[in-house]
Amino acid sequence: MTHILILFFATFSAAFMATVPPGLLNMNAAKISVEKGKLNGVIFSLGVSSMIMIQAYVAVFISKFLYRNPDVIDILLKIAIAIFAFFAIYFFIVAKQNKEKKLKKVNLSKKNSFFKGVLLAALNLLTIPYYSGLNAMWNEAGWIKFEAQDITTFVVAAGTGTFAVLYLYTFYFDKLETKTNRFSKNSNYILSALMLLLLIITLMRILYR
Repeated sequence: MTHILILFFATFSAAFMATVPPGLLNMNAAKISVEKGKLNGVIFSLGVSSMIMIQAYVAVFISKFLYRNPDVIDILLKIAIAIFAFFAIYFFIVAKQNKEKKLKKVNLSKKNSFFKGVLLAALNLLTIPYYSGLNAMWNEAGWIKFEAQDITTFVVAAGTGTFAVLYLYTFYFDKLETKTNRFSKNSNYILSALMLLLLIITLMRILYR
């Protein structure tokens, strides 16, 4: 039971931190909240989170398939290193640029906020490799096993961590809007440091296997 709690909070935190920097999903949650009301913002957020959970499950399935072949375990960990290195550099560069984020219009049908959230989340192709890397890390740390309970916990934590951030953007963006530039810069530096830490831990696990 303890490892389930650790797995949930570790994955929840990783999903939360990955969604914090202002981007397409959270800025649209704020935009929909302003234009169509907070309820529609929440429905949009539920759509995003649902797709994130599907993508997280696909990531687990990919990791599971690779892990069952001992010859590719090291390859999986090396892929995780590449993913973490990419995100560490990416978030550092974004923090350095520190451009002001503004609400952008998205030319999609406004008939259904839920499916709009699903569609926009599906367009983010970095989600699956991100959660594949996390899954490889958690597996090596002994926090996750390829069992139904663990997989469900991982998937639900990814979805709820994402939803928590979108919920905050939906209800509190108007209070944060004047501080968005500094907020974005600091959160991206934190994410860059987190990715670097995960990279180092994964590298050490490869060297001391």
